[in-house]
Amino acid sequence: MSTNISKQKRDDLLNKIQEIRTYIASAKQDDNTARLLSYLSELEKDVNGKKYGLVFEEHREKIDDELATHLPVLSEEKDLFIDNGGQMNFLIEGDNLASLKLLEKTHKGKIDLIYIDPPYNTGASNWIYDNNYVDGNDLFKHSKWLSMMKSRLEIARRLLTTKGVLICAIDENESATLRLLLDEVFGVNYEYDCITIVHNPRGIQGKNFSYTNEFAYFVIPKGDKIIGERRLSNNEIYWSPLRNWGSESLRTDARNCFYPIIVKDDKIIGFGEVSPDDYHPKKNEILEDGSIAVYPIDSKGIERKWRYARQSVEGICSYLAVKKTRGIFDIELGKTFGTYKTVWSDPKYDANGYGKQLLNSLIPNCPFDFPKSLWNVYDCLYSVVAKMPNAIVLDFFAGSGTTGHAVMKLNAEDGGNRRFILCTNNENNICRDVTYERIKRVIDKEGYAASLKYYKVDYIPISERMYYEYADELLLHIRELVELENGINFTGNAEIAIVLTDEELEEFVKNINQHKKCKKIYVGHDVLFDAEQAQVFKSKRISVNIIPDYYYKELEG
Repeated sequence: MSTNISKQKRDDLLNKIQEIRTYIASAKQDDNTARLLSYLSELEKDVNGKKYGLVFEEHREKIDDELATHLPVLSEEKDLFIDNGGQMNFLIEGDNLASLKLLEKTHKGKIDLIYIDPPYNTGASNWIYDNNYVDGNDLFKHSKWLSMMKSRLEIARRLLTTKGVLICAIDENESATLRLLLDEVFGVNYEYDCITIVHNPRGIQGKNFSYTNEFAYFVIPKGDKIIGERRLSNNEIYWSPLRNWGSESLRTDARNCFYPIIVKDDKIIGFGEVSPDDYHPKKNEILEDGSIAVYPIDSKGIERKWRYARQSVEGICSYLAVKKTRGIFDIELGKTFGTYKTVWSDPKYDANGYGKQLLNSLIPNCPFDFPKSLWNVYDCLYSVVAKMPNAIVLDFFAGSGTTGHAVMKLNAEDGGNRRFILCTNNENNICRDVTYERIKRVIDKEGYAASLKYYKVDYIPISERMYYEYADELLLHIRELVELENGINFTGNAEIAIVLTDEELEEFVKNINQHKKCKKIYVGHDVLFDAEQAQVFKSKRISVNIIPDYYYKELEG
C-alpha cells in the first residue's frame, strides 16, 4: 500500500496551525489576536487547496491594472470598412484580454470554434509581457506565460458553445505546461488530443535535434463526435470495390442496389434501371452499341449488390473508376475522405512556402516573421466546422490573419456563411498594416463575398466614479457591441436602424417617411414606447429587437 507523503506533510502543517490557533485563542482577545486568527484561516485554506495540477507563480499584467480602473469599449475605424457582401466579419485592435472581456458580453456561449496561435515562449525575446520582452534568462518566463494564457483561456471556455472546440497551436517550449493548464481550465468534461504537424520539413537546428514539427491541442467536449473526415490529397485517394462483399451483400439484402453500370472504352457513360426481381443476368452484358452493362455479380456468378443505390452512385460518379482484372470488368470507388490521424505531414503545411511566401505575395516585404501555413490552419478549421456552414470562428491571437483567410477560403469552396472574429494588438502596426491589409487584399484578389469591420479597443475611466457619471459615455459605444453580436452593419444600411434613447425614438418616428426601406430596428432596453409609436412600427412592418441589458448591467448597482 502506497503512502501519500504530500498528505502527511499537509496534515502536519494543519496540526501546527491548529496548535497556534489554540494558543492564540487562550490569550487575551483584541484586534491583534483577531487579525492573527484570520491569517491562520487563510493559511489553512491554502494548505487545503489543490492536491494535484499545475503550480506556478501567478503574475499580474499591466492590462489587469488598466481593467481594474477602466472599462474597455469598441470604436469603429469607419474608413477601414470593407463592404463586399457575404457575412460580416470583425477585426479588433487592442489587448486581447480587453477584447475577450467585451466578447464575453456579446458572445458568451456562442462561439463554435476558437483557433489560437499564441507566442511560443522560445526565450528569443519574441513576446511581450507587461510591456517588456521576455527572454530566456527570465526566471519566471514560464510563470508569466502561464499567467497570460490562463486569464485568456478562462474567458475562452465561457465563450464556447456546449459543443464548441478550442484548438491551440504550440511548440515544445510550452507544450507540457499548456496541457496541464488546459486540464485545469477546461476540466474533466473535455478530452485533449495533441496533434503533431510537420510545419518545417527542412528542420530548425536545435542543440541536439533538428525540429521539423509543432503541435496543436484540440480541446473537445467529452463524449461528442465532432471531428469529421478529412479531405485526402490526390496521391492519398485509395480505391475499394463498389460491389459489396461479406455479410448482407446479396442482391436480396437491397434489391434497389442491383442495376447495371454502363461502360464503354473503359469509362462509365451511364446507369441502367434497377433490375426487375425476375431478371437474373449471369454475367456482364454487351449492348448493341458495343458498351458493356456491368452488374454486381461475383466470379462465381452469385448476385451481389452495389454499395449504394443508383441515385447515390450518380451523385459520386466522378469518384468511380472502371477496373479490369484478367479481362473482367468491375467498378471501384475512390475514397476522397479519411480519418484524421495524430501526425499531419502534408507538404502544404510548410510554413515557409505556404505561410511566409504566401504572405509576401500579398504584402511584399511583410515584416511578420512566422505566419502559419494557410493549409495548416485551413485543415484545423475544416476538421471541426466542415459541416457547420454558419459557424462563428474566433482567433484572439490573430497575428497575420491566417485564420480569417482560411475561413473565407472554406466558405468560397462550399458556399458556407461562417463568420470570423480576429483580435490582435497593434505592436509595430501589425493589426493595421498586416492583419487588416491581408484580409483586404485576399478579398480583392479572390473576389470573396466577405465584409469586414475594424474596431479599436478604447478605455473609459471608472475609478472613483458612479455609474451614472459615465453611463452616457458607454452609450456612445453600444452600437459597436450590437453590430458585433449580431454580425450586422448600421452604417449606410437603410434596412436596419438603432435608437438608444427616448429622444432618438421620437426623432425616428417623426421622420418615419425617410425610413421606407427599414425592416428592423434595434432599441435600447430602457427606451419606452407609447401606444402611438408602437402602432407606427406595426403599420410599417418594422420588426423591433430590444437590445439586451447585459452589456453593462453589472455596473448599474
